[in-house]
Amino acid sequence: MEMRKTGKIQYLKPGLGTNGAVAGFTTRHEGVSRPPYNSLNLGSNTLDSPHNVEGNRSLLARSIGATLDRFLTVTQVHGTDLLVIDTPNTELSHFLKLECDGIVTNQPGICIAVCIADCVPILLHDPVKGVVAALHAGWQGTAGNIAGKGVEAMVNIFGCERKDILAAVGPCISACCYEVDRPVRDAFKKAGAAWDLLANEQGEGKWLLDLGAANRRLLGDAGLGAEQIQTSELCVSCNQDLFFSYRRDGGDTGRQVGFIMLEERQ
Repeated sequence: MEMRKTGKIQYLKPGLGTNGAVAGFTTRHEGVSRPPYNSLNLGSNTLDSPHNVEGNRSLLARSIGATLDRFLTVTQVHGTDLLVIDTPNTELSHFLKLECDGIVTNQPGICIAVCIADCVPILLHDPVKGVVAALHAGWQGTAGNIAGKGVEAMVNIFGCERKDILAAVGPCISACCYEVDRPVRDAFKKAGAAWDLLANEQGEGKWLLDLGAANRRLLGDAGLGAEQIQTSELCVSCNQDLFFSYRRDGGDTGRQVGFIMLEERQ
């Protein structure tokens, strides 16, 4: 992935953001929000001014050729439910309060996004069928395999072939900064995850968990080859100059997004 700047927006651009789609992972720069949300806070579930958040979302939408009314997020609840949009929809606002943690669509011109401040943003794109997905994977969503469910939705609902699906795993909190406890370990083990390959014990009842690696494994288990999966190695907690981090900032912080949009067909 490489850092790009389009208009005023700085973002990490994955390789899947070509051939029919625009995609990226935003940084915290070039918005209008004030500390501690400075400056490109895109999360509406913060104490930042709603006017600032709307202004920031409008900046992002315009920079990628979208409009604010076609910039779609949902209410994330650390689950694995997905919103599927498979028909034209001119009024997206009724989706904004829908509780789910991923969006899948074959409709061009809708910028779908997930808000992140430590969790893993995952973007999927099938350039053959013209289908995209944006997924939010915290530890609960990872244990519940939202990555695999996103792939399955593309295959079962839209007829995608696994060999055509490209994935980008964006910046998240890395194992160096993500200490978890026994309930997290138990949830992963109950789900059949390779816990010993994903976590390093730090003491009695404490582990450092690699969420990014966990989701890469899940995408592989869903049938994607290693060459189909791109990963950012940037830790949002370590890189305070680039990213918001819920843990690092004590919960009072903004949100970056992972976004993807199918371009309008000519």
